[in-house]
Parts: sequence; C-alpha cells; structure tokens
Amino acid sequence: MNWERLISNKRLGQELRHTERHDDRPEFKRDYDRLIFSAPFRRMQNKTQVFPLPGSVFVHNRLTHSLEVASVGLSLGNDVAHAIMKTRPELGNTLLPQIGTIVSTACLAHDMGNPPFGHSGEKAIQTFFTEGAGSTLKDKVSPEFWADITHFEGNANAFRLLSHRFKGRRDGGFVMTYTTLASIVKYPFASTLADKGHGKFGFFCSESRTFMKIADELGIIRKSADGQPLEYARHPLVYLVEAADDICYEIMDIEDAHKLKIVSFEETERLFLGFFDEKTQGHIRRRIVDEGITDDNEKVVYMRACVIGVLENACAEAFIRHEEDIMNGTMEGCLIDNIEPKLAEAYKKCTILSKQKIYKSKPVLDVELSGFKIMATLMEAMTEAAVNPSRFYSRQLISRVSSQYDIDSPDLETRIMAVIDYISGMTDVYALDIYQKINGISLPIV
Repeated sequence: MNWERLISNKRLGQELRHTERHDDRPEFKRDYDRLIFSAPFRRMQNKTQVFPLPGSVFVHNRLTHSLEVASVGLSLGNDVAHAIMKTRPELGNTLLPQIGTIVSTACLAHDMGNPPFGHSGEKAIQTFFTEGAGSTLKDKVSPEFWADITHFEGNANAFRLLSHRFKGRRDGGFVMTYTTLASIVKYPFASTLADKGHGKFGFFCSESRTFMKIADELGIIRKSADGQPLEYARHPLVYLVEAADDICYEIMDIEDAHKLKIVSFEETERLFLGFFDEKTQGHIRRRIVDEGITDDNEKVVYMRACVIGVLENACAEAFIRHEEDIMNGTMEGCLIDNIEPKLAEAYKKCTILSKQKIYKSKPVLDVELSGFKIMATLMEAMTEAAVNPSRFYSRQLISRVSSQYDIDSPDLETRIMAVIDYISGMTDVYALDIYQKINGISLPIV
C-alpha cells in the first residue's frame, strides 16, 4: 500500500458529480464537521460508556469518550505525519499532512454504531437471534445475513450508519470521504469470518460492496481470493484510531472508577506512576506539590494526563517502527501491544485491574443486567412486528419507527435490519422509555 493512494478525499455518493464549495475547508475537516453536528453523534451523550449515566458524579458517556479519543487521535496522526515527512519530504505535497484530521474524525465516529447500554446491548442483539425467539428465523434468511445479525457488532454498524443510503436523507447519508470511512473499519472482513478471529467483523453484507469499492479505490490489500468471504488488510490509519481508543478507555475508566470510589487513590496512583521510572515519578509528585494540588481527584487528573502523553508518544513511535509491516498488511497485533516493554507491562496491570474491579463492579453489572433485559424485550417485540406486519399490534409498533428505516419493505431481511437500525440508534433513556411503554409500565402524560 502507498500513502498517495491511501489518502483520498473522494466522497462516497459524489463520485460522478462536482459539488460547489462555499468555503475553503479541507475535505477531511468537512467530514469532522458533519459528524460533530449530526444527530447520531449528539445522541451518544445519552449512551453508556461503562458506568451508569451520571447522577451526582459525572463519568464518561459515549460522547465524552469519543471527544477525548478524537483529541488523542489528532496528536497521534500529526506526530506520525511529521515523522514520515522527515524521511520522505516529498509526501508533504500530498494529502499525508492531513492525517491528524482524518484520524481525529474517525475517532469521533468509531462508537457511533454502538447500541444502548454498551457491550450488554450488543450481546442482547446477538443472543436474541442465537438463544431467543429470533432463533426461529435462521432458515428464513441467507447464511450471510444470519452471520451478520448473530455477530452484531458496533464497529460494523458505524460503517453502515455512515455509508448506507437510509430513506429520506440528503445524498443518501453522511457522504464521507473514502479514507475517513476506511479508517473506522477495525475488522476489515465479513461476518462469516468472525468466528475465526475476534468474534467481530467490519461490515454487514448489505455494505460489503461499498467497502470493497472503497478498499479497492484506496489500494488496500485484499487477503481473500475471489469467491471467498471478503477479507482485507487494515487501512494503516485504523491502527492510530485503535490506539487512541485503547489509551483513552483504559486510562479514563480507571479515573472514573477512582471518582466513584471503586478504586482507591493509592491503587490509582500506583497504576499511573507505574508508567514512569523513579526519577520521573519524583518529578510528577513534586509538580503536584508545587502546583498546590491537594484534592485526590485533581492529583489523579494530573497523573492521568502524564500517562496519556507518554502512551501517545509510544504508540506514534510504534507506528513508525512498524510502518513497513503496516503498509504490507503483515502487522501483528495493535500498536499498544508493540510499545516498549515497561510501558506495556504498566498498561497490562491497568487492564487486569479493570477486569477484576471495574467491569465486574456492582454499578456496571447492574447496568448490564438491566440493559440486556430492556434490549432483549425491544428486539423481541419489534422483530415480531416486522415478521408479522399485518397484525394489529404489529402495525401499532411499526408506526413508531422513523421513516428513514425501511421497516415496510417486502423483503424480510430488510425489515429485520430496520429493527436493528432503529433499536441500536436509541439512547439508553429512550430505550428505557419505549420498554416501559410497550410493557404498560408507564403511560404518556398529556
């Protein structure tokens, strides 16, 4: 793969026509602005990241997480661009200097396809078809579609959200650049290959031709032979988006856990200072004293900023060190796996604590249990309506669905996908509201 071809400002849906511009914004900045001002992006403020949506203590939601990932992604992209141009200055005359904006934009979008209630929502959609009432549909749909819905994946759903031609939208949707779209596809293969890797995949069968067109245009290496399920190498910028996400969710989850008193200050300090040698640890402690920081939460904020800085530098260096493998499509693992051993060990300690104390904590488990029940109930009611649309109650439920979702299609797979589009696009609060209404728990007050 080569950078000149990989970085393209061609737009999906506008390949054959010229669009008049009224300002001088770069095309990738237009992508960024379209996401920031979009309703799906705004709805992430009411979607769970890890902890319950805030009461008296504000913790991260999907929106604040995505903004922070975008900030780190901007730094990663800029640092990598500068490093590459030091050795190959001729690339300064291409679109390569803009990869900071591209990575930042892809970071904004990386969680837009996640359903309500985080990974519990994903699992509820998957298991509705594998273990619930939806299992009876297996013989009524294609094997490819069945693989899609039984492995439902927020990453693939984000690609669909940004590239699919939903009804009633101008130009068929976001009309993003090819490179921005390719940069969010973390698992660039079809769902029929999901069980052979992470259990995840990058695009639904309904968007496979779109991804193929983008990948082939950008010169992304195809790994599968003709007639086999689609599989490509990653677009190189995916590694930077993934690294920004890895840095933010792991470190910020620990900060949130400290705020909620799930993890003690002493444990948090030990984890964060573990990224540094003794000399630097002493410098950080002196700076905290010199700055007059006495509040434990503020001490954690300062240490967290130091950790994010050192991890960002390390991931940028790892990218440059492994650039040849990345461009050849042979890179093993992610950037965070390839940072220097001392930092990798400190990061591993954070992940171990997160699994033991954070992701199994009572507040997190309570959200997952409640969210799973809400999502499973919505999936059962709405799928039943889509499969049997002529029934009276079905028509009542279907009438609630936005007109952009093709739930009245004569094709069963399209109707089922419309249900998934509708439910996965909900906020936590809206999903709870609909759950209560269809179960007769609450009535609208006029």
